[in-house]
Amino acid sequence: MKKKVIVGTRESALAMWQTNWVVEQLQRNYPEIKLEIVKIKTRGDRILDVALAKIGDKGLFTKELELAMLQGEIDLAVHSIKDLPTKLPEGLIIGAVCKREHPGDVLVSREGQRLEELPPGAQLGTSSLRRSAQLLRYRPDFKPVSIRGNLNTRIKKLQSEKLDAIILAAAGMLRMGWSERITQYIPPQICLPAVGQGAIGIEIRAGDATILQLVKSLEHRESLLAIEAERALLRQLEGGCQVPIGAFGIVFKNNIRLEAAVVSIDGTKQVRLNHSGTAEQAAEVGTQLAERLLANGAGEILAGLAN
Repeated sequence: MKKKVIVGTRESALAMWQTNWVVEQLQRNYPEIKLEIVKIKTRGDRILDVALAKIGDKGLFTKELELAMLQGEIDLAVHSIKDLPTKLPEGLIIGAVCKREHPGDVLVSREGQRLEELPPGAQLGTSSLRRSAQLLRYRPDFKPVSIRGNLNTRIKKLQSEKLDAIILAAAGMLRMGWSERITQYIPPQICLPAVGQGAIGIEIRAGDATILQLVKSLEHRESLLAIEAERALLRQLEGGCQVPIGAFGIVFKNNIRLEAAVVSIDGTKQVRLNHSGTAEQAAEVGTQLAERLLANGAGEILAGLAN
């Protein structure tokens, strides 16, 4: 086993929380190894004045970390799985998927109002087309407002931009210890999460058996299988993180159930289905559900987004 392992991460407070958690677990499992954290700024971190959907580039929060890994500057990278493209650069793999935190979205409102209590025409801050599309389907009167920045910045914008509420990932709020700020956990019936939301993934070089052995000690089987199904679905639909696709896989015993939705940006059109199978067939369940979605009109919705 190597004596020193270099761990790459983004600089945000949430990214650092996730990386510190991974390092603590690895240190507990392998106390003889020295782990060093290296912070790397990604393109997505630098461009904060443009909506993610308009940047239109996959890997916004991962490319610089991946380049550092391919060049041998770091040994592994800690990511939010939802930021990882479904097709990784040649020579890199996901070495482990850690236990998933709450996968859904939450509402943080200025006056403590739940979704159904917000006033007509309420302004909702979000950086996600997936969230805004599903919330518009729930309430067409909502006015989505694009907000960027780390969690703290977005929470501050709730007041500074006089928004009625903002929509965030539950996992980030819980990991940062801000559960008391959450007004409502949004039910999946209203808003399905992003593919991989709430899960931490550890990306490594393919063929690096030493690092693979190290990170596999943090793998969580049920989370891994759910993520495999969700990412297979997204890969088949060829949608990035800024396409209105929601998906959520649940593993129970030796079975998996995957539900997914493809929604038009204005929320007026939706194809939403679920599919089940054995846990060992997680990727096939994802692919098959994607094919069913396409057969039921999801392709037309996705084609409309490109125009």
